Amino acid sequence: MKMFAAMLLVSALLVPAEGHAGQDGDGAGSLIITLAGSQPSVKGPAEHFTGAVRIDSPFQAGVPGRLLGASVTFEPGARTDWHTHPLGQTLIVTSGCGLVQQEGYPIQTICPGDTVWIAPGVKHWHGAAPTTAMTHIAIVEQQEGSSADWKEKVTDKQYKGK
Repeated sequence: MKMFAAMLLVSALLVPAEGHAGQDGDGAGSLIITLAGSQPSVKGPAEHFTGAVRIDSPFQAGVPGRLLGASVTFEPGARTDWHTHPLGQTLIVTSGCGLVQQEGYPIQTICPGDTVWIAPGVKHWHGAAPTTAMTHIAIVEQQEGSSADWKEKVTDKQYKGK
C-alpha cells in the first residue's frame, strides 16, 4: 500500500472512532459514516509526489473489500511520480484543472466532472496544471496488500510535454 499508506493509517485509526455505526438486525455495526472534517489532512509524501499535495478523507473498505481512496488536492505544478496500479485506478476530478499522461501518449487535460480510468499495469502520472490547482477523488483496489507500484519522478521536461 505505497500510494495511500499515510492516509490508510489515518483512516484505519480514525474511522471507527469518528464514525457512527448503524445497526443491522443482529445489532452489529453495518454502516460507518465518517463525518466531514473528522480526519486530519495529510501531506502527499515527497517520496511519491512533486510539489504541494494534500490528501483528505481517506477511505478504505472493510474486509473482504479491497477498495480504498481519498480526495487529493494538487497545488499548481504538483504531480505524482510515474506509477502503476495492479487493479487499475479511477480518478474523478472535482475542482480545478489538471493533467494526466499514460507513458508513450500525449498529456491530457482533465477538469471538473471528468472521470479517468487507468487500466491495471498502465504506467502514468497525474497532477495539477501549471497555473491551476486540481482536486480529484482517487479510487483503487488492493491486490495482495498493494495498490500502487511507484516508479521514477516525472521530470519538469516531461511535465511540460517536451
